[in-house]
Amino acid sequence: MQTELFINGRVHRLDADARVTLLDALRHHLGLTGTKKGCDHGQCGACTVLVDGRRVNACLTLACMCDGAEITTIEGLGEPGALSPLQSAFIAHDGFQCGYCTPGQICSATAMMDEIAAGWPSHATEDLNAPVRPSPEEIRERMSGNLCRCACYPNIVDAIMEVQG
Repeated sequence: MQTELFINGRVHRLDADARVTLLDALRHHLGLTGTKKGCDHGQCGACTVLVDGRRVNACLTLACMCDGAEITTIEGLGEPGALSPLQSAFIAHDGFQCGYCTPGQICSATAMMDEIAAGWPSHATEDLNAPVRPSPEEIRERMSGNLCRCACYPNIVDAIMEVQG
């Protein structure tokens, strides 16, 4: 099946079986290995990427479902020498240890900050009639789909808080 994927500002034409996940297309067909395969069941968040600005688990998303969509992976958020503010904050706050979950954490946090800016409430939002504030509780709730086996959660929250303001 021919699929056109717009990834990190570049068009990629993929000729693959319709059952190929976005995760496998990124890693095995296109060589974008920043996105990690953790559980392969949508439970850990290691494979989180942005599709049209929304965070998705790439292991649960078929590549053909993203035909024509704008996909952003960790490689599209920054690069050595030109890191995104969130990537820099993760480094400054030691928001990782082994680093395996970090690409998914950073992609998820990037979308989460956009959700807060747009005023989307979460389960932890205290007042639905007031602007959403990026509290540690709000961030922990919104990032709960991204697991870190090294337990760097306090540092991850601190990194996000620094950037979110």
